[in-house]
Amino acid sequence: MAGFPHPRKALRAPRANLWGTVSTTIQLPNGRQLWGKTVKISITGGLLELNNCLDERAQVKLTVHLGSRPVRGRAAMLFPMCATNAYLQPFRFTDLHDEERIALETEVRKLLTHEATSPQRRSGLLGVRPRHPFLES
Repeated sequence: MAGFPHPRKALRAPRANLWGTVSTTIQLPNGRQLWGKTVKISITGGLLELNNCLDERAQVKLTVHLGSRPVRGRAAMLFPMCATNAYLQPFRFTDLHDEERIALETEVRKLLTHEATSPQRRSGLLGVRPRHPFLES
């Protein structure tokens, strides 16, 4: 059975950890605006930390305030998860103009190279599993 090829082996877009240091503005269809923190970002979507969760499949306008410039696009909210003091809300970009996509790719690439060269890694937070005390030698 090990010799069977995987018919749908899709590659995931690289994800950069922002640890909630980048703010995001969410505009709902009724015009109301919400603020959140970006935990992870990729060119296909990301993960937000919000005070109130949004409905799954909600269509919003999203502005992620990255380093060089804000990236604006439309996004669909995915199923929210309850965290300690907030909600973690994944999202998927549904409409990005070419210049926005290029700016996002550039920023994600910068963040990934910075993560790779950074000597400090945050352990125990999202995306990094803390060491198990019984398995250490």
